[in-house]
Amino acid sequence: MEGKKVVYFKLLGSFSYMDSEEETGDQEISALNVGKKTLSFLQYLLVNHGRNISEEELIEQFWIGNSSDPANVLRVTLFKVRRLLKKMLPQYENVLLTFPGYYTWNSEFSLQLDTEEFERICLTAKRAVEEERCELSLRGIALYKGDFLSANDSEWAMLLRQYYRTLYLDLCKGALSLLSREERWMEIVSICEQAYQTDFTVEDFTVYRMQALIALGQPEQTIEKYQIFRDKMLRELEMPPTERVEQLYILAAGLGKEDVGVQEILDLVCEEEPDQRAFFCTFEIFQSIVALERRHCARSQQPSSLVIVSLDQEGAPAADARRLERVLLDSLRAGDPVARLGAGSYILMLTGASLENARLVMNRIDYTFCRTYRRSKASLSYRLAALHS
Repeated sequence: MEGKKVVYFKLLGSFSYMDSEEETGDQEISALNVGKKTLSFLQYLLVNHGRNISEEELIEQFWIGNSSDPANVLRVTLFKVRRLLKKMLPQYENVLLTFPGYYTWNSEFSLQLDTEEFERICLTAKRAVEEERCELSLRGIALYKGDFLSANDSEWAMLLRQYYRTLYLDLCKGALSLLSREERWMEIVSICEQAYQTDFTVEDFTVYRMQALIALGQPEQTIEKYQIFRDKMLRELEMPPTERVEQLYILAAGLGKEDVGVQEILDLVCEEEPDQRAFFCTFEIFQSIVALERRHCARSQQPSSLVIVSLDQEGAPAADARRLERVLLDSLRAGDPVARLGAGSYILMLTGASLENARLVMNRIDYTFCRTYRRSKASLSYRLAALHS
């Protein structure tokens, strides 16, 4: 490798490059006014720089079924790519070489990619001892400036984008666990903020950030982050946060109050305006409610029933699932808990209801659903079970 000309390409975040001989900073390739197809073609060649790339592979990747003369289009695109490389690296000749049936990069050049360095760090971190794993993880996280070639919507790029994103999210989760043991709260907040932007649905990032903010004595910020996360979960996934997040919120709300009195504690625990519909909750909270009800049944000898209700669907599952959820919440009593099991599947508890009464309730809900949404092709099925103490 000694004596070779090195060009470093960044594919995570903005697509840029740096030539070691020129000793210049990052050069934004997007500023060179290149077509998307040509740019994607160059990026594909860069990602596969360690091997010979055949004409058949390139045609199949970029023009299969999209051109009557793919071989000619390939030659034109290669001409554009070479002209682009000349603009990028004017001091070099013959950066990309052509051989019968395939193309390869000139071995006089050393192409280095941030993705390769990032992947190497991720794999090494998995095998490293705890202290070294933490530092490697932080190095990898610092390298990840954004999603892989985020402006490239080609299938090959999207597959790799998901791969590197998964590596990054796993690296963050591992680092947060290690940093939490060392109480490195500021670093945790920083990592969580970046990772949250990549995938807010990974609850660990919200949990660790809330824990860190509480430890730093910032309950108001904790509540603010919770509210943003909760609103986004309900808006985009139609799901509330899990019990882990809710418990941290309650803790932050309590810490945010000075000289909390008895009435304030009661106000914090009790809703000021109780919802008159059934109680929709996470499965974890549902389990806790059922456990309490089982104890109550043992004392009172009163029956309660569990019901799993599902959609047998031929229509649109997302729309019908929302309709079923609405019917359940409006038809059941305010004290009856309901939790989502999966797409179009719910579990609920009918407090104080025998199996016979539970069957009557479900027949009424079935009738209400069919009458309200006559055009839906979905039908309901349900299974009953007595809640034993």
